[in-house]
Amino acid sequence: MPHTVVIADDVTGANDIGIMYTKAGHSSVVYSLDQLDERAEFEEDVSIIDTNSRFLSDRDAFRRVCQAVMLFPKNQVRQFFNKQCSVFRGNIGAEFDAMLDALEEEFAIIILGFPDNGRTTIHGIHYVHGKKLEDSQFKDDPVHPMKQSDLLEILKSQTGRKAAAIHYEYLDQGVEILKQRIGELKEEVNYVIIDVRNNEDLSVIAEAVRDEKVICGSSAIGYYLGLLHKSNAKQEGTEALKRAGTSILCIAGSLTPQTKSQIAYIKNRNYPVITLDTTQLFTGEAYRNEKRRILKEYAKARVHSPMVLIHSMNQEEEVLRTKHLAAAAGIDNTAVSEMVSAALSDLAKVIADHYKIRKFVICGGDTSASFCNKMSIKGMKVIKEIESGLPTCRSITKPYYELVLKSGSFGSEEFIEKAKDILLCRNLHFRHDE
Repeated sequence: MPHTVVIADDVTGANDIGIMYTKAGHSSVVYSLDQLDERAEFEEDVSIIDTNSRFLSDRDAFRRVCQAVMLFPKNQVRQFFNKQCSVFRGNIGAEFDAMLDALEEEFAIIILGFPDNGRTTIHGIHYVHGKKLEDSQFKDDPVHPMKQSDLLEILKSQTGRKAAAIHYEYLDQGVEILKQRIGELKEEVNYVIIDVRNNEDLSVIAEAVRDEKVICGSSAIGYYLGLLHKSNAKQEGTEALKRAGTSILCIAGSLTPQTKSQIAYIKNRNYPVITLDTTQLFTGEAYRNEKRRILKEYAKARVHSPMVLIHSMNQEEEVLRTKHLAAAAGIDNTAVSEMVSAALSDLAKVIADHYKIRKFVICGGDTSASFCNKMSIKGMKVIKEIESGLPTCRSITKPYYELVLKSGSFGSEEFIEKAKDILLCRNLHFRHDE
């Protein structure tokens, strides 16, 4: 039985928090709620359930979180963690409330800061790389545009439970003062959001909340909580990544500036890059023709390169044209995003089956979720961190896939190439344990 259970609203976030515990010395496995094997025994230190609920209605998200929590006996798990987007996109209130209701608890700590990826909270105001959330790239998110920066106000708009904030001045007074303040607020409210300026703050917070039953927020605090607890599971060392072939397929459906920059870098490095024309997704014949075109281009490109990247149109005018065509067909932005992810995943499945591809880099949370579903990936063991919050993983059932699932807004410009090198074992050595 795991000592920590994490319920995550998307698969890239699930991997993100998995690597936090893994690098602190704990074994972590991510499971898909939709494809969970009833015989799963959950023998790892940290079991992470991906509910894929970020884009569902709040009612459906609530139901799925309850379903996931109820898989585990409350009294045999030390801590439950509700992992959400590091900028509060999604069904925040519904999912936090669901965890408390399912556990019959009435209090949770919320830590959203992730300093290594530019997310900080100061006096309750959330910042992304120094900009207020409402002024960041997420203000124009196509599904969850973030128009506020005050985390308390965002949370209060989504829950009927009471919430309060603890500002960094309490952290500066040390662990005991912070614990005392948490204890005081526990008598008055259900949720407490704590400031995070840097990793030192996370270390202090972890010490203060290590015995709390319910933690909510982003992944960074997981590393510091992991450092405070001993692993229960057998440690197997780093997994081998060598046996799955020498070809990598990268697919990218994210429209974030970070992913656009990563695609441009790959183009500049002269890797083959193929663009999916998203204006061709709205009739069966047009998509079939587009699919044939891409598969033909892929067949030629793979001969000359260990990695081929296929991405959806991402220039502003191309995206607008796609949205206009969708609107004319009565399709909203969320459905368009799902169609793009499904098309990319369909291509990945055809290519994987035909060419026996077993190594993948997937860019974007929606695309990663669609890919895992299409490939029938029931779960993944989290293995090795490439960059902050971005690990390699291996599927837990055959055929074993070696995966890097990247949140759209994470990663350096050269990240995809780094991931390729690691999957091909060109700059890291992995021990073969099987």
